[in-house]
Amino acid sequence: MLSGDVVKRFRISDGDDFRLSDIDPGDTLGLDLEKDEAKELLAAGTKRLADLQERLYAESRWSLLIILQAMDAAGKDSAIEHVMSGVNPQGCAVTSFKAPSTTELKHDFLWRATLPLPGRGQIGIFNRSYYEEVLVVRVHRDLLDKQGLPDKLVGDDLWRDRFDSIRDFERHLARNGTAILKFFLHVSRDEQRKRFLERIDEPDKRWKFALGDVAERQLWPKYMDAYEDAIRNTATKHAPWHVVPADNKWFTRLVVAATIVEKLEEIDPNYPKVDSAALSAMVEAREKLVAEPSDSKSGKSN
Repeated sequence: MLSGDVVKRFRISDGDDFRLSDIDPGDTLGLDLEKDEAKELLAAGTKRLADLQERLYAESRWSLLIILQAMDAAGKDSAIEHVMSGVNPQGCAVTSFKAPSTTELKHDFLWRATLPLPGRGQIGIFNRSYYEEVLVVRVHRDLLDKQGLPDKLVGDDLWRDRFDSIRDFERHLARNGTAILKFFLHVSRDEQRKRFLERIDEPDKRWKFALGDVAERQLWPKYMDAYEDAIRNTATKHAPWHVVPADNKWFTRLVVAATIVEKLEEIDPNYPKVDSAALSAMVEAREKLVAEPSDSKSGKSN
């Protein structure tokens, strides 16, 4: 499993000096691992994550919200699949945010994100999130028109106001026991092109390809500006961003896994302690169970 020092390299908790261009999508910090070596490292990380998640679930005090944002084909789905492979499904839920419904458009932009928030003891993963409202909506201003906001609220301060709302929302969650990890999987335009071609050329990947994805590529500079501005304005100590190089999927997964493990170790969940009265009752129950005759001795059969 990667060390905490590696995680810190990609953590943004104060966005004042952040520049997206400072992060190389192909960076692996000099690591050059064989496929099997990377798998072994990830397996160690997922094993540790599973242990910590069980304790989080048992203690049922904290919750963990993981937000994944990225351009298409950056590897969000595969990161979820591989990093969370050992997690108990009872304690984890994934929510994918698609285009908002008519009902959702009748409410404020954070409304639809509140219901799927993880409860105590749970890990919630948002595959895309309320950040779409300062990303895709900012790039496609026609989407903003569909939200029915009063004209006087749609001005030059709109994005600043939404950043304020997001910071307030995340501060509220943190104050009430929800730890927050935000990831931007930073893929290069060249690597995205390569992955799109693989989706077209390989029959078992064609279901992943959408023609609209190619059109969105033409807006790459606008998206990069929107991501940079969003990260700069919403990176905080209680809800940091992790801008993870995504051109090498094995490295992306290792960094994501190590970051989640580090946060859970910081929370340090513990199995609930049994008080003396409950322990005494357990001892009595054990004595009764031990004293019971087995089915074979009592002549019963299954």
